[in-house]
Amino acid sequence: MGIHQMPGHVQKFIERSDQNQSGDLTLAEFAQYMLEHEQRLKLVFNRLDFNKDGRLDLEEIYTSLRSLGLQVDRAEARRLLQRMDRDGTLEISYSEWRDYLLFHPSSELHEILLYWRHSTYLDIGEDLNVPDDFSPEELNEGLWWRHLAAGGMAGAVSRTATAPLDRLKVFLQVHGKSHFCSIKHCLSHMLNEGGVRSLWRGNGINVLKIAPESALKFMAYEYAKRRLRGDSDREVSIYERFAAGSFAGTFSQTVIYPMEVLKTRLALRRTGQYKGMVDAAMKIYRTEGLLAFYKGYVPNLLGIIPYAGIDLAVYETLKKRYLAHHDQTENPGVLVLLACGTASSTCGQIASYPLALVRTRLQAAAVLQQQAGAPDPAMLNMRSLFRSIVQQEGFLGLYRGIAPNFLKVAPAVSISYVVYEKCRTALGVTMT
Repeated sequence: MGIHQMPGHVQKFIERSDQNQSGDLTLAEFAQYMLEHEQRLKLVFNRLDFNKDGRLDLEEIYTSLRSLGLQVDRAEARRLLQRMDRDGTLEISYSEWRDYLLFHPSSELHEILLYWRHSTYLDIGEDLNVPDDFSPEELNEGLWWRHLAAGGMAGAVSRTATAPLDRLKVFLQVHGKSHFCSIKHCLSHMLNEGGVRSLWRGNGINVLKIAPESALKFMAYEYAKRRLRGDSDREVSIYERFAAGSFAGTFSQTVIYPMEVLKTRLALRRTGQYKGMVDAAMKIYRTEGLLAFYKGYVPNLLGIIPYAGIDLAVYETLKKRYLAHHDQTENPGVLVLLACGTASSTCGQIASYPLALVRTRLQAAAVLQQQAGAPDPAMLNMRSLFRSIVQQEGFLGLYRGIAPNFLKVAPAVSISYVVYEKCRTALGVTMT
């Protein structure tokens, strides 16, 4: 029928129109609700129509978005307007307004405008992307913590489901060709050494670090945006978003980095080596000192910039290309949002993967030195390790382990999206 809707809207529509709360709609209830809803939409339309000419133009839409605290520029306001504009006049008549929103379950102006900007959440195991933007009103209403909670649950389920592939990636990153000649060989080694349960080693702390990392990144991102804006109420540009996102990623990674090191060491542990996370942390501290928890810190921070920058740039490029080549009156579907998010995150991973590999090897330096029987100078710093990998394994050695990393993208994206949508609906989050 061409009706625009989002997840949860059908349920909300029925709840608000079902007067006797019977769980279904009679023709009389449907007709009564539609008449009242249309009247409310007419009132909202009149509120936006500042010059009272019976049509909404770009300036009126842009002013309304800004007055509600939604951070958009004129280009995005124009694209939002074009979704309703069927006749190509860049103005919205009341009939276009009504037809677009008649089956939307709310006539509140704030919810209607948020309806235009729906996006989603993806978790592929690496949380280095630029955080989402929230308006002052959304921050005051507490949408931010509900978004973080829904995202945290999605990330926990997604990472747990793909943990065997993540541990496989870590093993291949740390050990060269001489140790494991193929993915099958590496997987067989893990199963023979610890059984099926061993495939989830390191997953506990990987899930545990989601909450502090997300919260720290969110707070740092909002702080950086306020500093960049100063006293102005203007929206943040894409370059400022990149700068704020990079700062937020650096800050959060600095604080939780010992958990990253612990995750790597737990993933590589032998059966019976550690009793748990606390035991592992204590033994590493006693034998290697406090600095062991920050090995690989420099390449980890250097990897944030290409990952966040490319992820943001690719996503914005794909979004603009889609809007330029498709009917502007249609909202992008779930598959488009998933495809754009997956493609941008994958490109970011490819660009930063060599740094991620070097980081992991530095984190596991003590493990490799114990296996070799003597300290290896190549493990002492980032530069010598890069040189050693290229000399011994060639340029492709910098991408060792990327195959299982790609294999987990599709299930991770799908699982995180489904779980996020369920949690979002349960928590009452209407946007991300």
